[in-house]
Amino acid sequence: MSTRVAEGVSALELADYQKAVRLVLRHPLITTVHPDAVALATVRRWAEQLRRDLMDVLGYRLITTADTARLQRAHDQLDATRPALNKAGRPFDRRRYAYLALTLASLGRHGAQVALGELADAVAADATRIEGLGLDTARKHDRDAFVDAVTWLTERGALHLADGSAASWALDPERAEALYDVDREILTAIHQPGRVLQHLTSVRSLLDSASASSLSAGRRAQRLSVARRARRLVLENPVAYYADAGAELTGQLRAPALAEDLTRLTGLSVERRAEGIALIDSSGRLTDLRFPAGGTVAQAALLLGARISEVAARTGRHAPERLPAPTAAERLAVRADRLDLALPAGGVLDELTEDVREDMEADTTETLHPFVTTSWLRTRMRDITEQYGAGFAADLRGDPERLLERALDLLDAMDLITRVDGGALALPLLARYRGVTAEVKKRVPRQSAPPSEPQAALFPAQLAEPAGPTEPAAPADHSAADVPKDLAE
Repeated sequence: MSTRVAEGVSALELADYQKAVRLVLRHPLITTVHPDAVALATVRRWAEQLRRDLMDVLGYRLITTADTARLQRAHDQLDATRPALNKAGRPFDRRRYAYLALTLASLGRHGAQVALGELADAVAADATRIEGLGLDTARKHDRDAFVDAVTWLTERGALHLADGSAASWALDPERAEALYDVDREILTAIHQPGRVLQHLTSVRSLLDSASASSLSAGRRAQRLSVARRARRLVLENPVAYYADAGAELTGQLRAPALAEDLTRLTGLSVERRAEGIALIDSSGRLTDLRFPAGGTVAQAALLLGARISEVAARTGRHAPERLPAPTAAERLAVRADRLDLALPAGGVLDELTEDVREDMEADTTETLHPFVTTSWLRTRMRDITEQYGAGFAADLRGDPERLLERALDLLDAMDLITRVDGGALALPLLARYRGVTAEVKKRVPRQSAPPSEPQAALFPAQLAEPAGPTEPAAPADHSAADVPKDLAE
């Protein structure tokens, strides 16, 4: 089902319009200060066309005000790969997410200004009523977590520092304070859920697929809903595998209109292979997670992935065991059940919608993938650390087990492998990185400051060509057109 994307945009202005599309997709909340001072003006210029195209193509709703642009995305799956981050780039833990939610609730009861200590006391009063949470301002650990939540809001303009310092308060709340101005409009934009939440009994009810068009909505509405879901699947994931989708969704993934719409909307290209389809973002214009990339974890993951891919290509008596991968519906069920354990047991209604629509399920034909064991992975990571450890960060070089876990998490997030009990399954996209080579090149130390230990850098790996026409390809630095996950989504 094709749509008339960017219908009112001239050829000369199309690149500028696509830049605005990528901006709002990457930053679901845009304010006068976030992500920068010019982003809001860029989006507001194209607001009417953006609202129309984002709804028609993806089912996303764009809400603009004088000081905000808020994208309400439709969610089809649970995704832990785009968390809220603190200023140091570390993901929020459960405590920080809880403090952020309670801070938003508390700010609704305050006036135009609030002192940090006063806000902390209000959040602490609410946190004490939640078993296992609490907020003790006498504990540095709790203060740091609370300040991370407040800083997240400050970065987006919901709070403006008028006086004092949050960092100083976190060090010594008895001797320091911080005063903030509260921006009600941005607070409203942040706390704007797409669904009524109080009666939900499962996180599945938050998903768009759980409340998609029913048979009573008519066949055309159903086709439109599936077409939007197919485009979202390609847009928000490194690759969309046909084997992981039902027949109707696969039909939309194979349709020429999908590639035409996404290419004209985002300015990126679509690449098809026998097993799936990927949106190519080789320049990183829309990608929030690049791969391959610099850093110890990304380099170790690339080298480990190359070794898994080599094993997966073996045939005959040396071929690895092949096992089926969990379907999208099965992965959703596992994640949802884990989250649902934290829901309160009482005061809720029965489940409002079906857990998973039938068309979320994979085809009945089982697809098998090469399997490698956990012990094999540990051995390969030790080998990688011994060979390339001079270019790795010292803390990870000395802890191969932690490096392995983080590398596997990254490969899993990129849809290169899927983790299963006892090991991992190699997915077709991993063949893109078969034959990777790397070298550690010694740096020349400065004469004035000789290092205490040899310095080295792991040079970028050389990528192999795609293994063949049956392998779904991805760019060298592709993470699909992922949108950073904020609580403002």
